Amino acid sequence: MNQISQISQTSLTNRSRTVSWDDPRVSAGRGLQMSGIDYLKALQAGELSPPPFGVLLDLTVETMEPGRAVFGVAPQEFHANPMGGVHGGVHATLIDSAAGCAIHSTLEPGEAWSTIDLHVNYVRPVAPGGAALRCEGVVVHKGRSICTAEARVTDAEGTLYAYGHITGRVVPLQAPAPSD
Repeated sequence: MNQISQISQTSLTNRSRTVSWDDPRVSAGRGLQMSGIDYLKALQAGELSPPPFGVLLDLTVETMEPGRAVFGVAPQEFHANPMGGVHGGVHATLIDSAAGCAIHSTLEPGEAWSTIDLHVNYVRPVAPGGAALRCEGVVVHKGRSICTAEARVTDAEGTLYAYGHITGRVVPLQAPAPSD
């Protein structure tokens, strides 16, 4: 019996995870009427339902301030890639989330934004069950239509695992046209 067959037969067990979430359109709709920081603070306080992807990945919100956001995650087995490490998409999601919320925190009511570029540099691998990660995002530039932010994924000791930046486009929201 080869080593792969032996591992397959001896170490594989079924696992399951149940995830529930609320309709994200409700929170998003309420958020359109608020400043970015007020919306994010309402999410953080549990006054609005969190986005489903955050629930799915077990992301935590540590800090929401104007121009700055901090997220956390405890690497779990369900974050694993085919090689057994934490999938790089978790790092990218942390960077996009923290940097993106830092940008969102600067929006006025009636403004929205969207990531148009995400760049991630991976520094070291993360193992499921390894050190809890935190990602701090900070706005670098907020213009009328283009904004940028950077973020760093570290552990409690400050060890760097990944870093990156995003560019976003700010757009005014259109009020619905009156009906006849």
